[in-house]
Amino acid sequence: MKSILLAILVVVSPIWPIGVNPSVGDPYIIVNKKSHELAYILDGEVKQIYEVAVGKAEAKTPEGEHTIIVKAENPYYRKKNIEGGSKENPLGTRWIGFDAENTDGRIYGIHGTNNPSSIGQDITAGCVRMKNEDVEILFQEVPIGMKILITSSDESFDDLGKKQGAIRK
Repeated sequence: MKSILLAILVVVSPIWPIGVNPSVGDPYIIVNKKSHELAYILDGEVKQIYEVAVGKAEAKTPEGEHTIIVKAENPYYRKKNIEGGSKENPLGTRWIGFDAENTDGRIYGIHGTNNPSSIGQDITAGCVRMKNEDVEILFQEVPIGMKILITSSDESFDDLGKKQGAIRK
């Protein structure tokens, strides 16, 4: 009887690593391509919603749950050999890279922009673009290993967060 009770406790314990959903209270990001918005979730609540730009075509910004694996201040733009910190750098002042499509966090990411008028559009090559002042705030909050969900949905961030286990039900 004790072993059955112990087994039940271990399985339902909040510290037992079952599934891939974060614990309520873990930081989490949801990007909704349909609404051009990014929600930052902390302590089981949506703390901030930012307007973003996403990929030009429906399939450009990869949907699904990914992991933040790279962070960089004043990122270097390899495609056109533009130094970090340059006003010509389309990546802006911060890079938060995630592992979509088995990449190394250097192909897909959340980043700033040198063209703030592009925010709210389907215009990127697959990244999530934010105003520099917004990505600088987010950059400070986002730890390596944090999860990010990218979707195209009519559902609210609260409903999406509840499904992912990031928001209290």
